[in-house]
Amino acid sequence: MRHDLEAASGNIMAPPRLIARHLAHPRGVFGRFVGSLMNRHNSRMNRFALELLDVKSSDRVAEIGFGGGVTLAPLLGCAAHLTAVDRSQDVVAWARARYRSAIDAGRADFLIGEIEALPLESDQFDKVCSVNTVYFWRSLPAGAGEIRRVLKAGGVLALGFLPGDAMERLGFPEDIFTFRAADDVGHALRQAGFGTVEIHRPEPETAWNVIVAR
Repeated sequence: MRHDLEAASGNIMAPPRLIARHLAHPRGVFGRFVGSLMNRHNSRMNRFALELLDVKSSDRVAEIGFGGGVTLAPLLGCAAHLTAVDRSQDVVAWARARYRSAIDAGRADFLIGEIEALPLESDQFDKVCSVNTVYFWRSLPAGAGEIRRVLKAGGVLALGFLPGDAMERLGFPEDIFTFRAADDVGHALRQAGFGTVEIHRPEPETAWNVIVAR
């Protein structure tokens, strides 16, 4: 799921607990409202992740945890095929209705699933994108391994998130969010078989980062 971590002003703030619960697992009408907040407040991180992913017209792309769905249209506009996975039945149902024409044309699939057991075949994607989801992975090694499994040889992952030290300083609720250090995420990706793991930020002072792993 995509999460409301970056305010429109560019400042990051910890969300109230009710919103935080819907960031982890959006449900119902309020979940859609939170999704609209996600789309607005996280727009810069999403754009940066897509720039780094550099999707081509021949690419088959997976987005893991698409939440508010702000990156679905851009990905559908440039990829040969998009498969988007989220653990929330409500947001998957919304995406299936919203992008029915793309599904009918064979250009998109929207699936319910968890990062630790993705409902995807191995070696089928050129690119994978996931933004603001690692706080909700039950296991970094399992999540990294599943992404590596579904990527083709030479495939690319763009993984955006706010590192745990910043989340701790800002008072994010630890019973909802699991704080992840960038080095720990990078180590899990290398252990899963990614040969190149690079941390990118648009500016040195940017609190969040996007890891690109190949």
